[in-house]
Amino acid sequence: MCPGRKQRRRQRGRQRRSKGLAGNTMDTIKLVVPYKELEEEALAYRSEHFDCGETVIHGSSLFDEIDSYEDWLQHIKRNSCEETVPRSWVVSSVFFGVRARDQKIIGVIDLRHKLNAFLKRYGGHIGYAVRPSERGKGYATEMLRLMLEYCRNLGMDKAMICCYKDNLPSIRTLEKHGGILEKETTFTDGKPILVYWIKLTEHLLLDKGFGSV
Repeated sequence: MCPGRKQRRRQRGRQRRSKGLAGNTMDTIKLVVPYKELEEEALAYRSEHFDCGETVIHGSSLFDEIDSYEDWLQHIKRNSCEETVPRSWVVSSVFFGVRARDQKIIGVIDLRHKLNAFLKRYGGHIGYAVRPSERGKGYATEMLRLMLEYCRNLGMDKAMICCYKDNLPSIRTLEKHGGILEKETTFTDGKPILVYWIKLTEHLLLDKGFGSV
């Protein structure tokens, strides 16, 4: 069930009180390539977004549109290889953000290794989402940190990321990682979006104090 606003405020209040001088209390997460045995947890993750009225799951490579988990696994496998990716797509890597202590899927994040005309204008290199019940705990910031490290290991020197103008948590996440606002434009749905670039050569990995995004 999607937590209501009052419940979220109470949760965040408890989180702030529990942090004290120690700073962030977020559990460790890791980026995991989706696999068959995660199906039950993955479908529960998707259902939470849908139950909260979120029909689009950013960074999921159509997990919000492809009903069958097995078909989705085949889809992201095809897209991970230059020889099999469809012409209108680019090679991409998709990961679940999985919490270490209970193996719960916290979010999903993908990397588009190159930018086509559409991505250069709107989508960028990276998209991500965090399940509604786990927001405000620092997971988005940590998932992005891990992905930026992955990008750097691939030899990338910068990454483009977009978010809606009214998505203040994402804006804070991008700016915490040194994101520089390049421009504001309008997405295909008519809503304003912001285009950020993060220079990986200058990006400082954040180990502490990344707040509650």
